[in-house]
Amino acid sequence: MAVTYTTAVKTSRMQAVLTALGASGKLEIGTAGMGTILATIALGAGGSVTSGVWTIISGATNATASAGGTAAAARIRTSGNTDIVTGLTVGLSASDINLDSLSITAGQTVTINSATITHA
Repeated sequence: MAVTYTTAVKTSRMQAVLTALGASGKLEIGTAGMGTILATIALGAGGSVTSGVWTIISGATNATASAGGTAAAARIRTSGNTDIVTGLTVGLSASDINLDSLSITAGQTVTINSATITHA
């Protein structure tokens, strides 16, 4: 049988993840297995949590690509490079991190259209 949490518990758990991020976290977009970091976006305090959903970024946010490749994975880290969340999906829609394009060239503008994590 699957474990089910109340919405209040889901929200508290996601808030704990946001708190662990601290005030100066970052989102890294990478190739498969995070083999190459394609772009890094400063998150500051890292968004907000409501009803078990952590909205990391709402609305289009841009960063300059530091390398080229196909975006396939993402992670959230502290400013000191401690992983907080790994294994995030990257796509054009219906992913944790939704970009305007998965094909990235060094120096181009990378647009993140949305970034959310929903507690299961």
